[in-house]
Amino acid sequence: MARRRAQYEVEITEGAVRVRHGERVASVQVSAGDEDADFVVRLDELSHWDAPHQDEDIEIEELHRILLAIEEQCERHGLNVAFE
Repeated sequence: MARRRAQYEVEITEGAVRVRHGERVASVQVSAGDEDADFVVRLDELSHWDAPHQDEDIEIEELHRILLAIEEQCERHGLNVAFE
């Protein structure tokens, strides 16, 4: 039987996005968007997990899955997000 991967849970709050994957959490401050996006997530702020896992890098493949999870959550709420 294949082992299921833990899902990425995304919480969007005013001024921040928080992504939970198992016991790890990554929080990133967001900026106001423009006419094309409601808010902007800066990719350079998504390089490490929050404490107590701050020594763990967020790998490229994992970053891709995080960004997809953020986009999906935004779509559910009728929001547009830009990544810079």
